[in-house]
This record gives sequence, C-alpha cells and structure tokens, in this order.
Amino acid sequence: MPTHYTLRQLNLLVRDAIAAALPDEYWVEAELSECREHGGHCYMELIEKDERSNTPIARASAKCWRQTWQMVRPNFERTTGQALRAGMKVLLSVYPQFHEAYGFSWIVTDIDPTYTLGDMARRRQEIIRQLKEEGVFDMQRELPIPLFAQRIAVVSAPNAAGYGDFCRQLEDNGYGLHFSISLFPAIMQGEQVESAVIAALNQIYERINDFDVVCILRGGGATADLSGFDTLALAENVAQFPLPIITGIGHDRDESILDMVSNTRVKTPTAAATLLVERLLGVLERIQQAESFINRYISERISLQQQRISQYSTLIPTLALRLLSEGRHRVEMLESRIPVSIERRLTEQKHRLERISLQLQGFDPQILLSRGYSITLHQGKAVRDPQQLKPGDEIETRVEKGTFHSTITH
Repeated sequence: MPTHYTLRQLNLLVRDAIAAALPDEYWVEAELSECREHGGHCYMELIEKDERSNTPIARASAKCWRQTWQMVRPNFERTTGQALRAGMKVLLSVYPQFHEAYGFSWIVTDIDPTYTLGDMARRRQEIIRQLKEEGVFDMQRELPIPLFAQRIAVVSAPNAAGYGDFCRQLEDNGYGLHFSISLFPAIMQGEQVESAVIAALNQIYERINDFDVVCILRGGGATADLSGFDTLALAENVAQFPLPIITGIGHDRDESILDMVSNTRVKTPTAAATLLVERLLGVLERIQQAESFINRYISERISLQQQRISQYSTLIPTLALRLLSEGRHRVEMLESRIPVSIERRLTEQKHRLERISLQLQGFDPQILLSRGYSITLHQGKAVRDPQQLKPGDEIETRVEKGTFHSTITH
C-alpha cells in the first residue's frame, strides 16, 4: 500500500513548503474586488485584470489582522481621504500564510496609501478629461442662480445631521425670509451614492418647474466615504442638469469631481443654507434700496411741485393785474388808432375808385366815336369780321352824330 497522508498532514507539508520557499514579505499591486471588516480584522479579495480585456487573470484572499489594521487603516484614510473599498487599486506588503484548517491567504502587514492616491488622481484626471471633451464640464457654471431662489430641492440622507442643520439655518434665518424645501432622499456614502443621487435628480427633473435650485448635501458621515462623488456617470448627470446645483458634501481636503462640475461648491450643508440666505437677503436689500429711492424721488418731486404751486399762487394775482393792465393799454391804443385807420382806408378806397373810373372812361364807346371811329352792328352785335355778313343782311352803323342803316349787296 503506498504511503498516504491525512489531509491535515498534507496541508502542514504545504504550509512548511510555502514558509520555506517564501520566507519574506512582498509588495504586491492588486485591485480590491471585496473589502469588509469583521471582529476588528479586515478581509480582502484581491484581483488582477487583463489591461486589454479587463477580465480577471488572478485572484487571492488577503487578511489584515486587528492589531495591524488599527494602525494601517487610519493612515490610509488620513492620506487618501477615503476608506478602503472595492474597486480601489492598492499596493500591499504581504507574506504568505497557509493554514491547515483555513487554507491559503496573504497576510497584510502594511498598505502604501500614496500608490492608491496616485491611482485615484489618475482616474479623476481621466474623468475630468472626458467631461471636458464632452463639453459638459463648465455647463453648470453657465446657469445663473435665480434672484428669488426660494424653492429648494434637496438631495440628502433624510436623517443626516447636515440636512437638519441646513433646514434650521433656512427656517431660522433671522430676516423673515421664506424658503420652501423639498427633500429627495438618497444614500450619501458608500458604493450606492452614484445610483441613489442620479435617481433623486431624475425625480427632481420630473418636477423641474417646481424648483429654483438643487442642493446636494452630506453631513455627519466619515470624510473617507466620499468616493461615490468621484464617478463619471454622476458627474455627467450633474453637469447637464438644467437647474443650478449647489454642493455641500463636507469635503474639506479636496474638491470632488461632483464639486468641480456643480454650479457652486461650499464646504458644508450649513454653508449652503448661508449662501441661499445671503443671496436672497441681497435681493431684499436691493428691493428696499429701490423702494427707498422711489419714495425719496416721489417726495422730492411732490415737494418741488408744491413749491412751484406756491410760487404760482403768489405770482397769479400780480400776473393777472399785469395782463389786465397790458390789455387795457392795448385797447386804448387800438381805440386811438381806429379813426386814423378808418380815414386812411376810406382815402385809399376813394383813390382806387377814381383810378377805376378813369380806366372805365377809356373804354366808353362814345369817346371812341368822338374821335372819328364808328361801330357797325348786325342784329345788335358788333361786326368784327366781314366774312360774317352775306348779301341782304341789314347792318347799323353808329357814328358820333347818329346812326344809319345799310343793306349788304355783295
């Protein structure tokens, strides 16, 4: 019978062989396909993908024990601003461990956060480049926030402290300004941020005429849970949304891509509320200034008109007396001129009649007859052309001393 081993014996041989063959620690590049905490330990699933086909070509399990994890995790999150999550590329310091009962895994002794930070930066830059190529990166900033931005659509976790602060800041603004707030609940941390926020924006779009501005708010969560705001799909939705979007997601270290493509970025939900209050207060002040100017202008115009009326009221008697005196003087002058004018007009008309009489005398037929002229009449009309007469016609000839009649013979 051939030599045989129990499973435990065989696994112990494998453990010893691995320990002898791989006695050192190794830095390994990998992508996290799964990352979870349990009992203070961190359990990871590592994967490597083909660069061209993006299909997995290697897999392995890894563990970071509690004592190491308590030191590695804070350093990683402090440096990167994010928590370890699926989809991240990491650089791990590991050594192999084969346990006879639990099998093989890599034991993590350290994580280099600068490697992940560099990969995150590269991915962010790639998303930004794509957004600019699509021509949507600056679209939100081209939208003006309305002067009366009072109807606010809010995307936030309903129980988030930041949302409560936002509402209180608007409602207790101290100036009596009124705001209408409509909440569209969404998950604001973790891997579901992208789909949840996009779903909320779609709901707002269905009621787009009901709102002036959108606020995407996050407060009360860990700073490291902001990875969901650095996705291409979410950035495209926000950049092309037809209403101005204000982001207040509490990211003090760096701008997220969501911040970059939004209309206005503030640090916290409270700051977003303060911005809206200050803008509306500015509009109110402009209205009050305009009201004050109008009242002052009207008062000045009324005062000026009253002064004019007062001046006119004192001038009217004097002006009336002057006009009356001038009128009386004109009447007197006209009265003195009337006889002279009448006499002149009569003389002119008399001379005109004399000239006309003399002219008429020049046309008197008797005067012409006395000068040796005669007038021949036929049937009472002066004969001007002999061709008008025919044999047998009787004609009358007038001369200075009388008339005589004749008969045309030929």
